[in-house]
Amino acid sequence: MDRLEVICSRLPRCRVLADVGCDHGYATAYALRSGLCGRAYACDVSAASLKKAETLLQEEIAAGRCVPVCTDGLDGVSDADCVLIAGMGGEEIVGILSRVPLPERFVLQPMRNTEKVRRFLVARGARIEEDFTFEDGKFYDLIAGSGGGGDCYTDFEFRYGRDNLRAPGAAFLKKMRREADVVRQALSSAKEEREALLARLHETEAIIDAIEERL
Repeated sequence: MDRLEVICSRLPRCRVLADVGCDHGYATAYALRSGLCGRAYACDVSAASLKKAETLLQEEIAAGRCVPVCTDGLDGVSDADCVLIAGMGGEEIVGILSRVPLPERFVLQPMRNTEKVRRFLVARGARIEEDFTFEDGKFYDLIAGSGGGGDCYTDFEFRYGRDNLRAPGAAFLKKMRREADVVRQALSSAKEEREALLARLHETEAIIDAIEERL
């Protein structure tokens, strides 16, 4: 399934959306044109990327429904009740959300270090409503929920995602099978490396023994 379609399908209705790292602004455009939000911020730290979003959203900007903001994370954005952060590393997402109160609603799609995002959200008292893996050429994780209500995760759920464990989909199963193959290959390589090291050790010890016999 297309990555952008999955992300947009999880956007809730809200008053004001902040699309952080908006790039071309496709998700912002979808939310505004689908009536999911009344107003939106298109945020990006890159002025060049933001320019692409401004081109796509020029009608919404002219109508006052979209405000482009060249900013780091949510700096300068204070009234958004839903935050979308997609396509960033987990540590970047945590860094952005650490600087502000948790939003009423959030949709997060970390590219890596998803476990750190889950642990951060639960520690901050968030309620995680969706947490699953999907595939679009590669594997992606998506986390959606709200800033209040609290949640409780097990270590396994932190690592793999609660929905993936409770109601696993085809993408998660495929991902686990690939990870198992990687581990098997690593174990095989480790065995070969161990055998090579043992052979080298035996050769070294034989040389030492031969030298000591001459002394």
